[in-house]
Amino acid sequence: MKALLSTAVGGPESLELKEIETPAPGKGQVLIRTRASGVNFPDTLMIRDLYQFKPERPFAPGGEIAGTVETVGEGVTNVAPGDRVLALTGHGGFATHTIAEAARLIKIPDDMPFEDAACFIFTYGTSHHALKDRAHIKAGDSLLILGAAGGVGAAAIELGKAAGAKVIAAVSSQEKADFCKELGADETIVYDRALEKEGQKAFSAQIKDIVGKDGVDIVYDAVGGAYAEPAIRALAWEGRFLVVGFPAGIPKIPLNLALLKGCQIVGVFWGDSTRRDPKGHAENVAELFDMYSKGKIKPRISASFPLEKAADALTMMQDRKVMGKVVVTTD
Repeated sequence: MKALLSTAVGGPESLELKEIETPAPGKGQVLIRTRASGVNFPDTLMIRDLYQFKPERPFAPGGEIAGTVETVGEGVTNVAPGDRVLALTGHGGFATHTIAEAARLIKIPDDMPFEDAACFIFTYGTSHHALKDRAHIKAGDSLLILGAAGGVGAAAIELGKAAGAKVIAAVSSQEKADFCKELGADETIVYDRALEKEGQKAFSAQIKDIVGKDGVDIVYDAVGGAYAEPAIRALAWEGRFLVVGFPAGIPKIPLNLALLKGCQIVGVFWGDSTRRDPKGHAENVAELFDMYSKGKIKPRISASFPLEKAADALTMMQDRKVMGKVVVTTD
């Protein structure tokens, strides 16, 4: 098998494409012939040892895959060779074959392309859990999405609209704003890439100009940094601020804002929630596939790279140039 390996701490340029022995699945595991891998921001952190999980080297990045089951290990009964599946593996996806835990596999419909499947569960799973389980979104809510053109942000736009919310997409360029409009965003805000104090005040004012002086009901923050505080200042009474990610840095929030607004600052750790609440996760997955089959949601794949060019996909992700999703194919 071929794999793009991280053999030393470094950026995408440090990865090496190598021919290695194909592993055999252990007890409760399966070997998947990988057809496509979604690219996500944690992949760029993991190869630099900046993520909370640090795999033993050498390892292939890529934690979201789709393909066909090739062989199964001892005790596996929920899937069989030939089944089309997607999986969250943490890492190992940038390879022609990937080992996965059988219990965490999700069968995919026959008419779902592998590229869609590989770009589906991480972003839509995160955003559905955030909006449904953590923010309790309802029809008529106003929803501000920071970093709305990225993978989870784009998913949040579609899911917010499906829930009947008014969606405001906040992004860093007009090109990204246009992309969000295509996804269904009702309004867009183009913010400065480096927000100073005056820019933060202007950003809060822009939000309130759109939703009204009472403020926005839900903020979905997949950016962090200097954007978080002005968004909280624009929250409505009893608003919900969703902490999804912080590629712009971990923000420092004055907690008096939570008191003054009676608001909730809510963490979104979708990966751990799937382990702690497998029944709720299964329900959410079923709802997502139903929405996909009805055309309400569909991964927007803006770029595709073959395995040997996967480092370029990671560079695009770390430079925050991605709109929607990027996929690596291994056919």
